[in-house]
Amino acid sequence: MQFGIFTVGDVTVDPTTGRPPSEHERIKAMVAIAQKAEEVGLDVFATGEHHNPPFVPSSPTTMLGYIAARTERLLLSTSTTLITTNDPVKIAEDYAMLQHLSGGRVDLMMGRGNTGPVYPWFGQDIRNGIPLAIENYDLLHRLWREDVVDWKGRFRTPLQSFTSTPRPLDGVPPFVWHGSIRSPEIAEQAAYYGDGFFANHIFWPKEHTQRMVALYRQRFAHYGHGSADQAIVGLGGQVFMRKNSQDAVREFRPYFDNAPVYGHGPSLEEFTRETPLTVGSPQQVIDRTLGFREYVGDYQRQLFLMDHAGLPLKTVLEQLDLLGEEVVPVLRKEFDSLRPAHVPEAPTHASLLAAAGGAKDSTVHAVDDVTGKAPEEDR
Repeated sequence: MQFGIFTVGDVTVDPTTGRPPSEHERIKAMVAIAQKAEEVGLDVFATGEHHNPPFVPSSPTTMLGYIAARTERLLLSTSTTLITTNDPVKIAEDYAMLQHLSGGRVDLMMGRGNTGPVYPWFGQDIRNGIPLAIENYDLLHRLWREDVVDWKGRFRTPLQSFTSTPRPLDGVPPFVWHGSIRSPEIAEQAAYYGDGFFANHIFWPKEHTQRMVALYRQRFAHYGHGSADQAIVGLGGQVFMRKNSQDAVREFRPYFDNAPVYGHGPSLEEFTRETPLTVGSPQQVIDRTLGFREYVGDYQRQLFLMDHAGLPLKTVLEQLDLLGEEVVPVLRKEFDSLRPAHVPEAPTHASLLAAAGGAKDSTVHAVDDVTGKAPEEDR
């Protein structure tokens, strides 16, 4: 099972100081957090994609490429690549390039995001959100698996004899998760392709996540990819820890109460009761997280949101120490002991490569438009 962190890259005022970080400080902090994640033994760092204040990660591949050069083992991912407003051709090229630069340490999560105005900024209509997600991913899926693509759709110009470059590393495309909070159509899409499904698992009661994951598992089996319990599931989650649970609640409360996402609404106690947010001791985080398996089944990836709501970098790094030293080793051992042998582990480049029967030369050589021959045929 993979454990890691995901960030939305928000620039939020620290309520205890009244000061927000600068964009530069926030970006550098995200890099430091990713490096710390590898240092403490986590498996995954995932960044969101936003194109509006108060968020900074508008270019995930730039961020992840920079982190790839400063890490050795960490799997680099996204906690939403906007499949609706990004050109699927550019996604295919950018993430294949990142795959090569990172040595295969990359996968990505497709999603529609939660910022409505982003659609017109990129020339799209939010009312086409689901059709855009379906059509754009169909093209992306083909671009990574077919060397030459002829394609015509509703939302972008046609492609004729198009080859996306570079080709995926070793001829194996990055693994794709489809992330959604509330859209059954996205769970269906993930199941259709045999891809992973990532349930945000932050703002909603557990019953909602349970229904979404159950739908995905049922449809995964329907499409013949394996049994329902072999479907590839990831969950989000939110935690704040201190050695003593009372200290954790006291320290986190002002951040919760003033956070733009959930402040000024339900109380901290109500929110922790009704959603998966856990504020307390490492043992409380362990117990709560192990309980996720009771309503979603065995799953493959657990990502935690820890650097939000204006929390200072020093505090986030302390949280990562607790997560890596006291929480994840226990969770890893317990989840591994509970998982039946027929339930797969989280996909990696190595496992996908083995399933494909080994690497193949992914280079596509140009063909002369007049003769129809590749250059080497004339030698």
